[in-house]
Amino acid sequence: MGEQNDGQRFDRLPATPDERSVEGRVSREAVVDYFDDRFGIPPATFDDHTFWEKGAGKIWIYAGEAPTPLEIEAIGMTCLRTRQEHWKPTTDFVQRFGRHATDCVIELEREEARAFAAGEDQEIERWEGDWGYLIGAHDVAGDVEPLGIGLYVHGELRSMVPKGRQREL
Repeated sequence: MGEQNDGQRFDRLPATPDERSVEGRVSREAVVDYFDDRFGIPPATFDDHTFWEKGAGKIWIYAGEAPTPLEIEAIGMTCLRTRQEHWKPTTDFVQRFGRHATDCVIELEREEARAFAAGEDQEIERWEGDWGYLIGAHDVAGDVEPLGIGLYVHGELRSMVPKGRQREL
C-alpha cells in the first residue's frame, strides 16, 4: 500500500481489493457489485468496460481497454463518486446504464418527471423501498427511460440532476 493517489491522472481500478496498491481506492469488483446490489444491474453489463479513478473517488467507465496510468483529461464518462459516506452514481451513468436496472428505480408520473428533470425536490410517499439514491424514470413511448439520479429520504425525492442538465419539459 505504498502508492499514492495522483489526482492528475487516470489509474485503472484493481480487479479485486487484494490487488489494490493505493489506500482507499475501490476495486472493479466493488463497483460492479454495488451496481448489482443497489440497482440490480447485471455484472455482465460491464464485461466490455474498464473502470478508472481520477482524483479522490471519482470513478470513470470506459468502453474498451487502455494502458494505465493515463495522463489525459478524460476517458469515457464519470459514473460514480466513492470516497464519501454513500456512493453516488452520476446522471450520465444512470441515463446510459439505468435501463438495465431492476431495483431502486422509481417510475415517475408525468408531472413528477417534469419536476424531477427541472431539478425540483418533491414529496413522493408511495416509494416502499430503501432510502438513498434511486433512479428516477418515466414511461416514454412504452419504455421506462431513466431520467437521472435522485436521493430519497423521509418521503421526499430530491433531484440530483445537475443544474446544467436540468430541463423544463
